[in-house]
Amino acid sequence: MDALCEAYPELLPFVFQNKFKKLTVDFANPKAVKALNTALLFKHYNINFWDFPETNLCPPIPGRLDYMHYLADLLESCKIHKQIKVLDIGTGASCIYPILGHLEYKWNFVGVDIDADSLKHAQRIINKNNLSKSISLRFQSEESQILKGVIGEHDMFTATMCNPPFFTSQKEALEATSRKLKGLNSIGDKVVRNFAGTQNELCYKGGEKAFIHNYLYESTLFKTQCIWFTTLVSKKDLLKGIYASLTKLKATNIKTINMAQGNKMSRIVAWTFR
Repeated sequence: MDALCEAYPELLPFVFQNKFKKLTVDFANPKAVKALNTALLFKHYNINFWDFPETNLCPPIPGRLDYMHYLADLLESCKIHKQIKVLDIGTGASCIYPILGHLEYKWNFVGVDIDADSLKHAQRIINKNNLSKSISLRFQSEESQILKGVIGEHDMFTATMCNPPFFTSQKEALEATSRKLKGLNSIGDKVVRNFAGTQNELCYKGGEKAFIHNYLYESTLFKTQCIWFTTLVSKKDLLKGIYASLTKLKATNIKTINMAQGNKMSRIVAWTFR
């Protein structure tokens, strides 16, 4: 923590010593989390500008980096090393997956989002860090579509990646956040109301299950234009239905890659038609 504060002094006001005599930040405070993530990007990746509205989702860097590492392992297992191009579905205002993927692995990215304002902030981050040759953005004009309308006839991708919206409504999202904050020993409505994440980032009609199954179907429309399709899946009980659907859709290979961050367990599902 000392090294991060030295590299990025703006983090200092959010740092305190916990009961275990360890320096930390209040993870229930979105501003503190954003400052910590900014410090990590500044120190380890030389990202000099990473800013977006406080209403947007502020992604935890370690979890996002884990997804990138597991995707790299998957591509390595297939002996795919060169000219890797990844489609990031729902790239958001932070543009975090393309930033990490390019700086960690030198991959090229196309980031897609249905929110024009989020793309505006993401583009500003790209421009200020001189990443425009490696990261481009596309606007998805149809909220009901995921891959249709953004993958062109001549596009070829090594992989897609996605962190789906988990909730069916903003109310459900706030209830989940309230439970999370209680686990962090944070009390009060103010913190819950300040929880970062826009409606588009957090919610989808039918929630995570509906989004993923729409994604599974649309992947069949582009099975010759992408080698691997991947997505995070937060709910383990969705796996049975996902595998059943992919089997009906004639996916030739399906993998589940377990991910753990602290007490949180998630997983990546990857599939291909090759």
